[in-house]
Amino acid sequence: MPDFMSAAIEEARKSLAEGGIPIGAVLVRDGAIIGRGHNRRVQEDDPILHAEIDCIRNAGRIRSYKGTVLYTTLMPCFLCSGALVQFGIEKVVVGDSRTFHGAPSFLRDHWVSVVEADSDECTALMKDFIARNPELWKEDIGAL
Repeated sequence: MPDFMSAAIEEARKSLAEGGIPIGAVLVRDGAIIGRGHNRRVQEDDPILHAEIDCIRNAGRIRSYKGTVLYTTLMPCFLCSGALVQFGIEKVVVGDSRTFHGAPSFLRDHWVSVVEADSDECTALMKDFIARNPELWKEDIGAL
């Protein structure tokens, strides 16, 4: 079986290599990746181009998101959680919910299954980034 979290981590590392925030996501249907994305807020000077939004955008217009699973390296914020709910993505697998708590209650309250994978690799990637870029991190999560 493919390791979809590894694919999301690969996306996060792309963002970091581009000078962005290391968050990545992949959208899966029927055991295949149909969309990939990473946080590109810094690279594109776009305040809402979070990894999950980029991933959904890159999947393109699909008739229905029923049966899809989003794998993301970090717990989705309210913006991204709203997109998951809006499009009917039924399940999200999260690599790290320790460094950012996000909106898991909002997701669960809207019938999205949240699986916290508790990936040490995802957590280490974010902790290292936050230690090196505290102001950029605060900007990303709206804490300035």
